[in-house]
Amino acid sequence: MNPQTLVPIMLTFMLRNIASNGFTFRDPQSPGDYSRDSKPGCVIAAPSFPAQTPGIDEDYVFNWVRDGAITAMEVAKANMPTGQDGTVETLNDYVQFADLCHSNAQPTKGHACFNIAGDSRPWTEQNDGPALQSITILAAYDQLDLGTQKRAVDLVNSNVDFLLGVYQKPTTNLWEEHSGFGFFARAAQLRCFEEIQSSKITGINKPTGLKPAIKWLREALAGHWDGSKYVSLMADPGGGAQPSPQRPVVDGYDPNIDIVQAALYGAVSFTDTKLLATAAQLRAQWEEGGIAFYPINKADREQLGIGPLFGRYPGDVYNGDTAHPTLGGHPWALSTCNVAELHYKLAAEIKSSGKVPLDELSAPFFAQSGIDASSAPAAAAAALLTTGDDMVQAVIYHSDHLELSEQFDGTTGYERSVRNLTWSYAAYLSAMRARAEAV
Repeated sequence: MNPQTLVPIMLTFMLRNIASNGFTFRDPQSPGDYSRDSKPGCVIAAPSFPAQTPGIDEDYVFNWVRDGAITAMEVAKANMPTGQDGTVETLNDYVQFADLCHSNAQPTKGHACFNIAGDSRPWTEQNDGPALQSITILAAYDQLDLGTQKRAVDLVNSNVDFLLGVYQKPTTNLWEEHSGFGFFARAAQLRCFEEIQSSKITGINKPTGLKPAIKWLREALAGHWDGSKYVSLMADPGGGAQPSPQRPVVDGYDPNIDIVQAALYGAVSFTDTKLLATAAQLRAQWEEGGIAFYPINKADREQLGIGPLFGRYPGDVYNGDTAHPTLGGHPWALSTCNVAELHYKLAAEIKSSGKVPLDELSAPFFAQSGIDASSAPAAAAAALLTTGDDMVQAVIYHSDHLELSEQFDGTTGYERSVRNLTWSYAAYLSAMRARAEAV
């Protein structure tokens, strides 16, 4: 089955998690308080909360800045129907809700999570969020009405001013577990600054600090290379002013899937052979013989010829039930779609350029798709497309009638953790956009 045929279904499932004037969510913690109903444009992480999802003790009926931006990007790229004014109502709503949250953000403008009414929820500061939000707003700008465009410009300018003050500082990482210098956050901030620098949108400010920040972040990202892989999170060496020397924050955190995500959502090149070397280790750790082997990957390969499924990192214990953690965690739908997208993007680039970025570092990655130095570019592109499809087919096969939870059980393949995760659908749609360019 061509996985692109499922795009309309996955888009519909994703849109169910975005509030509008006619479709609201109730706060499960205050079900009778209508003042805490969702505002239009609120993107919930999932409609899952403990009372509704047996065996899960996590409430995802909140708006995370990062998840919202990743979701709204797919709305911006979906060729949505427009109103009489030629704009997309969902995107107007998204920007207005994002601006509401930004105005309520405390203690900093990097606050990561808000309730569905747009008020700050006690949570962490995550400085990738304002960067991703700004990237999405730039992409959606032409689909906004005039009033919302003005709010969008003001919001982006405020985000950039904030980021210029914090990009050299540690922050809570993508998985909300540790604080340090994150590869993903730095990649997102770098892409944001680069897109601001090249933006032609009237009113977008370009502070003098942009160019030195871009240079600093590129050097800082290079400092995450440890000789065999990019390290996800580095500790502050003392003051945080220089990108090196640094050290990993915690053992068992690498290789981490957020390195691949840094190439999809941030400014890391997907042809970077150091990135590909890291991606090869990611796959190996979850296949037979790997340090975090998922038995379902062996069964899928031998019985169905699909997969593998990917998780977050080898020492993961999160399964949606923090009272009963699972050593090794479980594979995630979004992680698997993200790695498939990397393969699709490489296939499209090789098809276009006629060159395979194969060297000593990337050879293990290409070998996983049966590609070596003797492979013709066209054959390499076709092999990468097939590899990506095999991964996506595993996501489809283990879905619940195409609905995607956060995780799959690493042994049985059945869905685990919170149901209908918005990011899972967004990752599927993003992968299919990349696939369309590769075929």
